[in-house]
Order: sequence, then structure tokens, then C-alpha cells
Amino acid sequence: MPTMNKMLERALNTRRSPHAGEEGASGEDEGGDETADESKTLIHSRDLICISAFPSHHVSRLFSGSDGLESDFGSLGVPWCLEEFVPIYETRPIKNNMYGMGFDHSFGLWFITRWVKPELMIESGAFKGHSTWVLRQAMPDTHILSLSPRHPEKYLKKGPAYVDGNCSYFAGKDFVDFGSMDWEKVMKEHGIKDHSRVLVFFDDHQNELKRLKQALKAGFKHLVFEDNYDTGTGDHYSFRQICDQFYIRGGGHSCFKDSDEARIRSRRKKLWEKAIDIDELCGPGEAWWGVRGHMRDDFNHSNKAITFTEHFQNSRFVESVLNVYWELPPVAGPSLTHQTRYDPARAPNPIVEDGRYGLFQRVGLSRLETSVFNGYTQMVYLQVSEPET
Repeated sequence: MPTMNKMLERALNTRRSPHAGEEGASGEDEGGDETADESKTLIHSRDLICISAFPSHHVSRLFSGSDGLESDFGSLGVPWCLEEFVPIYETRPIKNNMYGMGFDHSFGLWFITRWVKPELMIESGAFKGHSTWVLRQAMPDTHILSLSPRHPEKYLKKGPAYVDGNCSYFAGKDFVDFGSMDWEKVMKEHGIKDHSRVLVFFDDHQNELKRLKQALKAGFKHLVFEDNYDTGTGDHYSFRQICDQFYIRGGGHSCFKDSDEARIRSRRKKLWEKAIDIDELCGPGEAWWGVRGHMRDDFNHSNKAITFTEHFQNSRFVESVLNVYWELPPVAGPSLTHQTRYDPARAPNPIVEDGRYGLFQRVGLSRLETSVFNGYTQMVYLQVSEPET
């Protein structure tokens, strides 16, 4: 297994540095040699595969065609998984999940859940219940524990929502925060002896370092964080921010306004709604880490200034417990999805790359509304363990 330094380096490398290239707004020509390295990075991620109902050579033929293009994931079943998930997604009860997960993260959560095959699923933050529905599609018979300040059924009064029949809700007046739950007691009540057989999904906009420590204390190993915001953005401290360090290749930033980074960011801000320029990235004292030198928490209701030393120490702690860090890639490039929000230069290479319209169409992605591709925020899967003493 690679060293933790190397895995974090890969994580940051998958995310193209703003220095890597300023042209090619659609992401088709960016990165040069660095893009080749990113492809190697994704090979590590491809251990997370779906088991195809067809032999690999059949899947490979199925997704190659007259256009001469074949998905790199073909023999591993990922296009087959996309083809399977698209019609599932089309049956979702909440068609317009504004402020919730779109297609990219819905597929990512379904994909990871099917791979982990947990004996119990926990979600912290349910909103209208879309993520509960996705978990149910992945594991039809597995029990779910849902922790959410407001019960999803409350949204039924105003429109579509989803309430699951095989789910224990700690919501509304029965809400218990993830960090306050007696997990030992709950696991015993549900007959779970091995906590590593539990998958925890966080979409609660809380400091992710805090949630990591709470999950480790409870003995959970498989974690998914939906909103893994990039440095300078978002309403809580994220792993993407924590892993953004000078000692990791591709990490760290310059606040110098005449730098290449400043120039490139200024240009890309005109192309992508969520791109930020150097003035937005850097706070007083050239503090770029977190969000302008702050560690946000609880939907930005808490906003604590931290020093660079503290930020660095946070990354070293994460490094000490991290076995796997994998940012789920976008399902397709922006020239295919027509998304205009996230900057593809700050995201992993998509599963279906720009120019592969034949594959995009064959797996059914062309049937979906453009708006469902606008919610990508680098959702991340972590496999963790207690640090060695």
C-alpha cells in the first residue's frame, strides 16, 4: 500500500493545479504531462468497481463502437454501472432536488455503497430524503439510520420527499447529533459486531475533521463526505481543504496578485460560476488555507480563524489515519453535460471524457436534464483506521 504522503499527494494531484494550464475551458486540452499522471492516479481508484453481469470482454465490446472510442473503465464495469444507474435515477421521487445531490454524487454514493456492501448504513443529514433513496437503491434490504434535524416527512407538505420504511429516523424532536449518539449501544441494538461493516454518509455541512474524529471514536472505517469543498469555498472545513498543503505536489497557493496563479484564476472565474479569484482565495495576512484562513463549521454559523501551523497539523493527523482517499470523479466532461458551475481544472478527470459523446449517449446520460450535472463538489470516500501508537 502506498505511504500516506503518497496517497495524499495523489489526491491533490488528481485535482489539477491552477498552474497546470489556463486554456481549454472545457477541460479537453488541459494538463499536458500532468494529465497523464492523473490517469495513473485514477488507476488506484479503479479498485472500487461494480461487478458486471457480463464478462469483461463483452462489456469492453459493448462500450466500443464505430467512433473508435472505448471507455478506460470498460473492462471494469463502470460504464455498465452508469447504464444501470441512469434508469434507476430517472425513477427518483424528488425530480428537482434543489440544494441537494445531483446526478454525479447520486451515482457516486450508489457506486461506493454497492462496493462496500455494508451491514448497516448511517446518514447524517437527510434533507428531503434523496440520499436515503439512493442508499436504498444500492442496498435494498439493509437497514438505514438517518440523523437529521428536520424529518424528511415534513417536506411532504410542500412537495416531493422520500421516507424509507426500513429506516430508523433520529429526526425532528428525536434528533441526535452524530457526535452525541451512543454508537456502542446503537450497534448492539442492531446486531452489528464489526463496526468496519458500517458505511457512514455525511451531508450535514459540519467540520469534516470533527466528523472524522467522531467516526474514529465510534470505530467506523468507511466514510463518505458529500460536500468536499475546494479551498476558499464552502460553509465548512473539508478534506479537500485540509489536504491542500505545500508539501503535497499540487497543493498550496500564492497570494501574490501578479502571479501566474492569480492570472489563471482571473480568467477561469469568467468561465465557471464556482471558480474564485485570488482576492476571494486570500484573506488578511495572505491566509489562503481553509476559507481565507478560517475553519468553518455548522453551515458557516461557526467561523474560527486558524494559523497555518494548525492547518498543517490537521493534515498530519488526517494522514496518520487515512488508508484510502478517493474523490469520486464527475460522470462526464463539461462539453457533454453543459455544466457551468465547477471548474474542471479543480476536479478529477471525468469518467466519460469530453469528446466521447457516443459513450455518453450509450450509457443514457444524454437523456438527463442539464441541471442535474451542476452539483459536483468533489464527494470523497475515506477508509480510515486509528493511528498507530
